Amino acid sequence: MTSLSLHASLKELTLSDVSVGYDGSAVVKNASFQLLEGQIGCLLGPSGCGKSTLLRAIAGFESLMSGEIRIDGDVLSSPSHSVNPEHRFIGMVFQDIALFPHLTIAQNIAFGLSEWPKVAIQERVTYLLDLVGLAGFESRYPHSLSGGQQQRVALARAIAPKPKLLLMDEPFSGLDAKLREELVPDIRHILQHEKMSALLVTHDQMEAFAMADQVSVMDAGVIHQTGSPYQIYHRPETRFVASFIGHGDFLPAVVCGANCVHSDLGNIRGELDHGFADNAQVDLLVRPDDILHDDDSEFLGVIVSKWFRGSHFLYRVKLTSGKVIYCFASSHHNHAVGQEIGLSVHLDHLVLFSR
Repeated sequence: MTSLSLHASLKELTLSDVSVGYDGSAVVKNASFQLLEGQIGCLLGPSGCGKSTLLRAIAGFESLMSGEIRIDGDVLSSPSHSVNPEHRFIGMVFQDIALFPHLTIAQNIAFGLSEWPKVAIQERVTYLLDLVGLAGFESRYPHSLSGGQQQRVALARAIAPKPKLLLMDEPFSGLDAKLREELVPDIRHILQHEKMSALLVTHDQMEAFAMADQVSVMDAGVIHQTGSPYQIYHRPETRFVASFIGHGDFLPAVVCGANCVHSDLGNIRGELDHGFADNAQVDLLVRPDDILHDDDSEFLGVIVSKWFRGSHFLYRVKLTSGKVIYCFASSHHNHAVGQEIGLSVHLDHLVLFSR
């Protein structure tokens, strides 16, 4: 077999103060994070934030202005050194699936295994077809497969040589929402089964949360925060992360003691992450799931707009102060715009930013 097939699995991908740019202008600035063995990471951010550029730098397609990219301690990229892409033991799945139309499914999957023994190639292809749920499809051609099936073949082709790391650049963006919802957890399961470390690029938060163990949120070339999906959502470290991830509002508030703030929602006590002094002027992050519809509550608000989400309604509710916030309600509680409803506050964890 080739050295690809015998290479040990990734122990650690490390980016240290990586900057990437064109014509002396940085597109990615001082990016740092680690991805450990078997982890699935994600670069998440709006279009044009630099996430695909950073992924291309890891693959070896872009040069570094500063910093280092290492795998298991070995330098892949620095301003003065770059390992060729084909020698990085990295697989890639692109937004454009790009299967070879003139090759069968089996031949597509075996494309990177040309130096393997024939018996080993057959065993690997058969194993991967079964793993991605396409056993019996080996003689078919790409045009006869659905978009989701083609994406599974592209994944199988990328992981066939057993790379140290798999990079995925918006791989699900061409699929419809229902198919993405079904395919993403399946792909995660396949990668976990293969013990394959992977890094995904996406602008879709739900895709990132369903796929990744670790998410790095980017904006304007800067990584604002790296953490688990739970940490990114519930413990955002910057105002950008708080506003980009999920829905939310910022309410003016005043710190009124240990683990306590006062706002238009009244005095709220909860776990406090930020060490503000008493009487500090702050902004309090309020998520939709922090405010629930409650017919028995005397704390009231007026519905100014509503969205039906199937399992629930997402209301925009105006408080007596004039501030407008999100509110969750069961789908059975269908209230009209302009109607006054009771609200209950469930802010157990306080996320504050300087006013």
